[in-house]
Amino acid sequence: MAIRFLTSGESHGEKLTGIIEGLPFGYELDFDFINSELKSRQTGFGRGARMQIESDTIKITSGVRFAKTTASPLAFEIVNHDFKNWIYPMSITKIDYDLLDNAQKTVVADAVASKKITKFRPAHADLSGVQKYGFDDIRYVLERASARETAARTAIGAICQNILKNYDIEFSSKIINIGECFDSNEFEEYIKNFSEDSLGGSVEIRIKNVPAGIGSFVNWDRKLDALLSKAIISIPAVKSVEFGLGTEYSKKSGSSSHDEIFFENGKYIRKTNNSGGIEGGMSNGEDIVIKASMKPIPTLKKPLKSVEMTTHNQVEAHFERSDVCAVHAMGVVARNVSAYIILDCFLDKFSHDCKDDIDKAYLNYTSRLNEV
Repeated sequence: MAIRFLTSGESHGEKLTGIIEGLPFGYELDFDFINSELKSRQTGFGRGARMQIESDTIKITSGVRFAKTTASPLAFEIVNHDFKNWIYPMSITKIDYDLLDNAQKTVVADAVASKKITKFRPAHADLSGVQKYGFDDIRYVLERASARETAARTAIGAICQNILKNYDIEFSSKIINIGECFDSNEFEEYIKNFSEDSLGGSVEIRIKNVPAGIGSFVNWDRKLDALLSKAIISIPAVKSVEFGLGTEYSKKSGSSSHDEIFFENGKYIRKTNNSGGIEGGMSNGEDIVIKASMKPIPTLKKPLKSVEMTTHNQVEAHFERSDVCAVHAMGVVARNVSAYIILDCFLDKFSHDCKDDIDKAYLNYTSRLNEV
């Protein structure tokens, strides 16, 4: 592992924070690009009211000097603007009611009690989280299990994209389908039909210009597709990840599906890309093509049947402000968590402490790829 990161923060807490360790010295960061990725994560048909409150921007607090990475851990913050409405329910310190007058006590107690959750949501982390930790309030689960955390991972991935642009490595994502709709011109109208429900869908993530040999066949935990799969499946609501033909491989013969190899104009090429740019756990020089599919969001305006945790009575599940559809946002997060993995494996291959040395190693390696 060349780089590593940690994120912290709750959905309605004061801020999200992140630390990235292992970034080499000398890479200039484009703050506008990082913020544009954060903004893109907040857009797309079907997003909820929370996105009208937040305007995510990154504030880097260490690890960058004069807009360039310093090789020290890079720390950043993303403020939750909605926190002003959650100061008491999400208080870090114990609330001392003895310091409040009677009117204040009532206001604060009501604010805290109104945010307590005791009704589980099907398909969410609620029930398992309470069973695991013994919480008496589902909010402890909701606050960290929320997809709000992906804003921090998007910022980290955008920083990684920024660095990889120096080597012409590019990331993109596009929606394949939302529910049963495959026509991008109809997505908005289709989503409107589910305003009281929620929708999932699939996206394609495409990564261009990754040189052959990133990743490894040597051990299971160094395989590039395994690492990318882990990163993408960790995004809330994502339930499947495929590369290239993916599950379609199971319906084909080897002769009709494997990418033949040619040597033309002084370089190795493949005229098809059914493998999705990865063979044997390593990039093969073709575009890396990934499909990620997410389930419908578990929070519904018309809740499903569930159980109240203190009485075990049958109830309707809890409803918390949520999105109808977040497929576009999932694609933005997916391309950015992929960027983290690609940079980690890239730096593992071209391991040096500063940009100048990495540039030399990269040029030396790529210049001999077609000489074998």
